Order: sequence, then C-alpha cells, then structure tokens
Amino acid sequence: MGARPDPYRVWLSEVMLQQTTVAAVAPYFQRFVERWPTVQELAAADERVIMAAWAGLGYYSRARNLIAAARAVAARPGSRFPEDTASLGRLPGIGAYTAAAIAAIAFDEPVAAVDGNVERVIARLFAIDVPPPGLKLIVRERLEPLVPRERAGEFAEALMDLGATICTPKKPACALCPWFAPCLARRAGRQAELPLKGPRKDRPLRHGIAYVARRADGAILLRRRPPQGLLGGMSEVPGTEWRDREAGPLAPPFAADWVRVAAPVEHVFTHFALSLAVERAHVTADLPAPPGHWWAAADSLADEALPSLMKKAIEAAYPGATKRMREPS
Repeated sequence: MGARPDPYRVWLSEVMLQQTTVAAVAPYFQRFVERWPTVQELAAADERVIMAAWAGLGYYSRARNLIAAARAVAARPGSRFPEDTASLGRLPGIGAYTAAAIAAIAFDEPVAAVDGNVERVIARLFAIDVPPPGLKLIVRERLEPLVPRERAGEFAEALMDLGATICTPKKPACALCPWFAPCLARRAGRQAELPLKGPRKDRPLRHGIAYVARRADGAILLRRRPPQGLLGGMSEVPGTEWRDREAGPLAPPFAADWVRVAAPVEHVFTHFALSLAVERAHVTADLPAPPGHWWAAADSLADEALPSLMKKAIEAAYPGATKRMREPS
C-alpha cells in the first residue's frame, strides 16, 4: 500500500466537490494547489484574493468556510489536520459526509462516507424503498458493516468511483459491476427506479435590477456584497434587492443616461430563480466612484471576485466585456 494522500489536498477537493461536478472543480483545484500548495499558505492569503480565485465555482459560503477552516488548521500544532471524523466535523464548512470522506481517504479511518454516488449504489444494492431525507440514514446503517478495518480510504474512493462511472443515475452498466450478483435492485429489474426521489420543491421567482456602468476607458463600477448571506463577500455591480415582485423605479448609483437592456438575465440559485433586469450607462473616464464602490479596470476584472451572475449582467450590458477578461493568475 502506498503513502496516504495529502490531507490538505483531500480536504480542498472534498470542499470544492460539495454540490459541484468533478469537471467543474478540476481547473479550480489545480489553480488553488499551484498558488497555495499548503494549508499554511492558504491560511495566510488575502481573503479577497481567495474569493476572486473561487469566483465562478458557486456556493460561495464554501469559500468563506474554506478560509476559516484553513486558519483553524494552521493555528493547530504543526498545522496538522484533525485525524478523526468527529474532530474534522468541528472545522467550519465540514459536514458529516465531508468529515467522513477526509477521515477515510486521508487517515484510513474505517467510517462510512456517504455522498450522492454512494447513496445510489447502496440504495440499489439493498433495494431500499425510502425517499430522501430518510434514505441517507438507512444507507449509512447498511454501509457501515461493509467498511473494511484496513484500507478504508481505498474502499471509500472505490465506492464513489463505482457510483460515478458504473452505477450511474441513468442506464447503469450493471454487467460491469462487481456487485452484479448480490444487487437486489438489479435482480428485481428496479435499478433505474432506485433510489426514490423526494418531493419536488417549487422554486419561487424573484426580481431585481442591476446597474452596469462603464467608463470611457472600459472600467466597470463594482461594490462588495455583505460578508454574510448569499454571494457573501463577492464583488457585484450595484443593484436593487431581489424581491418577490418586480422592482419599481429605484435610484441608480448616480445620475446618468441609463438604458434598459431588452432581455433580463435569468439565473437559478438553489432555493429560488432570479430575473434580473439590466440597465447600462456609458460615462466619462473621470467620473469618481460613489462611496463604497470602485472602478475595476477592464484588464483587472479577472482579479475581481465576480460570481457568474454578475458576469452575465455585465455581458448583457456590454457584450464581449467579460470575454476579454484574462484568466486569473
């Protein structure tokens, strides 16, 4: 058996992979480990720089928790990560699954790590007819006796890979599965039916206005969102609050010839959908920024912590503006 994986890299990858695909995470993970190879370096980095590097990956509370957890680990003796599930679970942003995954993969703790892929595999293996949220508890109870006392990390990774590549949500490749024979769902012809889905929740629609101002030199007016809450700490163009009803006439950040863009920007968050009307204004290069705002030069937009929603708003106002953004360093 080879050396165990670096706990820092395991932790970073697991946090990034929360509710995000491997394909989306891969380039971000690579940039992070190249820029901050150790947890000490990440802990010492400027928070705004980290948030800018995270921009586009979504679920920005993860980035804020990542910073807090890195600093908590760096403050420990030898900057060592806790080595058991319970202690890992006390770090910011680490829930039951993430703690178990890190403990198993990085420290070989024989613990059941249940992500979406594993949940699907075990639900089919035992033909568990329980929808979420109760499904996860039953899956963990069924999985725990299967976890080996040794090489638990390899078992956890193998099970995740099994769900990601063979026991897929649609058209699972049962003939290739090592659990082909004992799988109760496969034997009953129910593999495509399980796991059962929970009741679908309606997403309310909210409305808002984004004001995209661009100076003659190409700079875009930005401000920072409050540190807590949705998109907390990220950069944004100024705008209204997002409400259940369309906003009435509200004051933009300054007087200018504001022009409404024909089509609103549509964006879907976890708990609601957003229809964001966009107004744009072209102003002189010497116009000062209002208090609490700043002008971001066109060639420095990539260094701003702009979430994808704000990039969409800027692009709607000035097509091609974000396409000219250079890659973050």
